[in-house]
Amino acid sequence: MKKIDKLVLGSFWGPFFLTLGVVIFIFLMRLLMFYIDDFVSKDLDIATFGRLLFYFAMLTIPTALPLAVLLSSLMTFGNLGEFFELTAMKSAGISLTRAMRPLLIVAIGISAFSFWFNNKVSPWANLKGYSLLYDIKTAKATLSLKEGIFYNDLPGYSIKVDHKIKSGKESATGDLLKGLVIYKHSTNGIESGNREIILADSGRMYTDKDRTYLTFELFNGNDYQEYSGNNTVSYASSGGPAKGAEFVRNGFKDYRLVISMESFGIKRTDENQFEYHELMKDLNQLSTLTDSLRKDYRNTSLSVAATSKQYYNYQFKPATIVTGTTPQPPVLKDGKWVDSLLRKQHIVKQELAQGALSQAQNILSYATSNVTYLTDKEKNIWRYQLETHHKFTQAISVFVMFLIGASMGAIIKKGGFGLPVLVSIVFFILLYVLTLQGDKYAKDGLIAVPVGAWLANMVLFPIGLFLMQRARHDSRLFDKDIYLIAWEKLKKRWAAYKGQPARSV
Repeated sequence: MKKIDKLVLGSFWGPFFLTLGVVIFIFLMRLLMFYIDDFVSKDLDIATFGRLLFYFAMLTIPTALPLAVLLSSLMTFGNLGEFFELTAMKSAGISLTRAMRPLLIVAIGISAFSFWFNNKVSPWANLKGYSLLYDIKTAKATLSLKEGIFYNDLPGYSIKVDHKIKSGKESATGDLLKGLVIYKHSTNGIESGNREIILADSGRMYTDKDRTYLTFELFNGNDYQEYSGNNTVSYASSGGPAKGAEFVRNGFKDYRLVISMESFGIKRTDENQFEYHELMKDLNQLSTLTDSLRKDYRNTSLSVAATSKQYYNYQFKPATIVTGTTPQPPVLKDGKWVDSLLRKQHIVKQELAQGALSQAQNILSYATSNVTYLTDKEKNIWRYQLETHHKFTQAISVFVMFLIGASMGAIIKKGGFGLPVLVSIVFFILLYVLTLQGDKYAKDGLIAVPVGAWLANMVLFPIGLFLMQRARHDSRLFDKDIYLIAWEKLKKRWAAYKGQPARSV
């Protein structure tokens, strides 16, 4: 490896990894802000939260790579141009394309890595990350009693506390609770009502070491129970079992109520429930599913056409060949039976019209529902096709961003985190917006799926080629003096056209 290659690569890797880490961090913060309500009060342990962040950090890498390559290549050649190292290279006979060659090879390698990552790692990370996020979102919040409000998240119980007195120091028995009301819901269904209520002057609430059971230690209260039969047994600590009574009150001085916390915490669901989504598939699986969906769509379309015939009442008859003169209908004579026949004919016409209207409405409803059904099937095909194209487009966008970044750095000749960061953000936002718009139009069927998937690259790749051509010819594309001189020339030509002397600025 020559010294010029070491110089260029040494200037590239530092900003690249720094930008990659910053972009991943920003996307993770966006994730936390978006799902902050689902994380609060879920009592997540560090291992679970760390796994979630790891999975979603893996998912942001394909999105972060284009911006990292864009900014690092722009800073690399911006620094070389700012300190006249590009000028020294050109004076020594080294062209700009030769100086870009090591980074060009690196950009191609990163593009290949991005394609492999999208095809192999991203489906696995999507499956793990979104299934874990679903389990976190569906998990119940930790037990948090508020003063004067019934807490109903414990299955079978409704609990209200009048006052909570904080302990002066950490205590294994928890805070002191004043004025407790505990409803024990019947397990026989809602129709049975609340047949047991516990009132206590004070108490404490705490969990065991494994957070498996919740214990209420109640003091000085009463347990009120209503019995629907003679075999129900009281669970209060004082007083014996009561039989044959419809209503029983048991007083206690010390009563422990132990409740299982099995409904709290995260319960992992079967990951196979999430494998249907296109984000969880690689290229081979996407290709197989797309072919299956196309075949299903084609078969459904044919079956709809065949089934629709039952909604039509018609019969084809061979055309009669008229020979000779057409026979005239017999002339009817007037009479009472004519009025009766006309009335019947009017009724028959109304019934036929009503039947025709009902049949037309049935046909319209059948056609509308099948159009919606077939459109949904077609949109599923477009989604899988779009994800197939994205395996390639995100990899190619890395190379496109390299062309723009390296060319812009050689043109503006500014390094550091000032102007390069601003330019990189503008192009990255343009890439992001074009990708979102292309995806939206493709999913809605407004444009072809390949056009929507490749829209961002089709727009930015010519820009990269144009900037590369300008950089090779030492264009002063972003120098203010160029545009001031052009403005002065334009004013002089306009003044000469009007026959008036031009005033220079």
